[in-house]
Amino acid sequence: MITDPLHDQPTFADIEDAAQRIRGITVHTPLLRYDVLDKAVGAPVWIKPETLQRTGSFKMRGAWNRISRIPDADKPKGVVAFSSGNHAQGVAEAARILGLKSTIVMPADAPRAKIESTKMRGAEVRLYDRVNESREAIAAELVAATGATTVRPFDDAWIIAGQGTAGLEAAQDATAQGVTFGSLICNASGGGLLAGVAVAFATLSPRTEVYVSEPAGHDDLIRSLAEKKIVSNAPGIR
Repeated sequence: MITDPLHDQPTFADIEDAAQRIRGITVHTPLLRYDVLDKAVGAPVWIKPETLQRTGSFKMRGAWNRISRIPDADKPKGVVAFSSGNHAQGVAEAARILGLKSTIVMPADAPRAKIESTKMRGAEVRLYDRVNESREAIAAELVAATGATTVRPFDDAWIIAGQGTAGLEAAQDATAQGVTFGSLICNASGGGLLAGVAVAFATLSPRTEVYVSEPAGHDDLIRSLAEKKIVSNAPGIR
């Protein structure tokens, strides 16, 4: 059970709890097959298209699992988040549904469509210069001034548990089809999705090998593991 979301490690039970919480709010995305990928890889390939998810990414899962747990006494103060786009939209949408005010700190060079989509969902967007300003510092100032709840993009146990529901669904759907995945490739940026999916598969499909993919030149995860400390991509890398 998560009591300190910034320090606790989410368990499989936390992911199951998150799955119940997001039911009816998020989309249970399907497992799809594409012959062209099967032929290219030389093996059956399944895809879980979270682009079909509400707001267009898996981020809605974690956002709802986190924001829906805010105590009633804190709800009038709203939420603050920082994101270049996908988490921003997830937080804005979850806050809109719950009737909470949301303020999102976004880089000025974020895709215009994502900025406008975030605003469309009722969020107040605070733009910043990602090279010369710190989004974390700006968010901290907003929280200090308003008492709002910070909804972090990945380093929060409730966020990770929410993202892990994508892995829970994938593993359960595969089992229902009589399929056991030999391997799973999960993309990583902040690592919240990867962490949650890994926890889900460790319980439901322990023989599946979980791999991570990162964009070339944006590989802070593999560099962090190699250096045994958290390292970041250079400011301005997109």
